[in-house]
Amino acid sequence: MRLIHLLVIGVLVFAAAYVYRIKMESTSRTERVLRLQADAREQREAIAALRAEWARLDAPMRLQGLAERHLPLKPIAANQFDQFKALPERPANFAKPGDPDPIGAMIDIIDPDIITGSLPAPPMTSTSPKGAEDER
Repeated sequence: MRLIHLLVIGVLVFAAAYVYRIKMESTSRTERVLRLQADAREQREAIAALRAEWARLDAPMRLQGLAERHLPLKPIAANQFDQFKALPERPANFAKPGDPDPIGAMIDIIDPDIITGSLPAPPMTSTSPKGAEDER
């Protein structure tokens, strides 16, 4: 009988120690979660403060005042604009109407399968791998 009592007492001590260990782990994890929540709250508050500071620094009236104070800008007068007839002539077109597209030719050299949209796509043939996939 005494052996059973000692065995039961030993199991109870072991169970109490195990429950105490679980309690301490859960307490430490709860404290960690609370610390993380506090850190997240501090970060959100810092972000809100930085956004408010950004809004203050980005205010149009403030920027207008800084531009007037630090930049030597003058108001635009109507006589500063020129008329269309005073513009220089358009440069000559170096590509002749029948010549192939030089940029398209460069793209074709790099990858002939690229379709740029500047020229219509070549007709698909049933012998090409793409045409074989479309028929399935």
